[in-house]
Amino acid sequence: MTAARGKDLARQITVAVSALIALVGGFIGSGAAGGTQIADAADGALQTDTSTIAPAGPAFAIWSVIYLGLAAYAVWQFLPGQRDAARQRRLGYPIAASMLLNAAWILSVQAGSVFLSVVAIIALLVVLVIAFLIAADTVSDGPIDAVVTDGTVGLYLGWVSVATIVNIAAWLADLGFDGGPLSPDTWGVVLALAAGVVGCGYALRSNGRVAPALSLCWGLAWVAVERITGEPESMPTAIAAIVAVVAVAAVTALTRVRSVATAARREPIST
Repeated sequence: MTAARGKDLARQITVAVSALIALVGGFIGSGAAGGTQIADAADGALQTDTSTIAPAGPAFAIWSVIYLGLAAYAVWQFLPGQRDAARQRRLGYPIAASMLLNAAWILSVQAGSVFLSVVAIIALLVVLVIAFLIAADTVSDGPIDAVVTDGTVGLYLGWVSVATIVNIAAWLADLGFDGGPLSPDTWGVVLALAAGVVGCGYALRSNGRVAPALSLCWGLAWVAVERITGEPESMPTAIAAIVAVVAVAAVTALTRVRSVATAARREPIST
């Protein structure tokens, strides 16, 4: 076995083991194994009523899709055609790190430390941004790679971007901070719009990739639902979340159309 082949195999195994750890962590965090659900851990610090930016419970169903994508990626990167692909060599370890950090986040919440969960999710967000930039700057190996790799990384990033803001807000609320000197409503508006700005940034940087916009808008839409139907009620936050959803969707669509049109103009004219 050559040194390069050995390094590739080590990367593939690392990704596969990390995926297994993430899936087990997700199973435990769901409460399916008899443990405490994430929402109920840490004295309920991550409940939907802890801040004006918290989304409704159904929003977290997206984790099932993300975990499915991560499992599919762990299998995909093991295929012979992907083993020595330059793209997978760059993406493998960041994606593996993201899965381990996700498990660390679950562990920190289960241990009752909201602060450590903030540290873990910020680190997770940084790693996912790195993976997203690599994916955006490299060419996918066909439609399957685009769905399994780019789609998974994009969905993962968009959702974690919203979750990071929600997690930080929950931690601050746990410390007794509710946005002062801003009112809770204004604080919620600021956070919702900040998420929208982040989503627009992803669209502009990646030529309108859809996956991060989908999951980010999903999270913000459920923020709006919870602020209209749940407690604490906050119509200003709900409206801001809806505005952010529309802005992210519009910027993503326009950027993608512009990118496709630019690519078409660069195509050589056949003779």
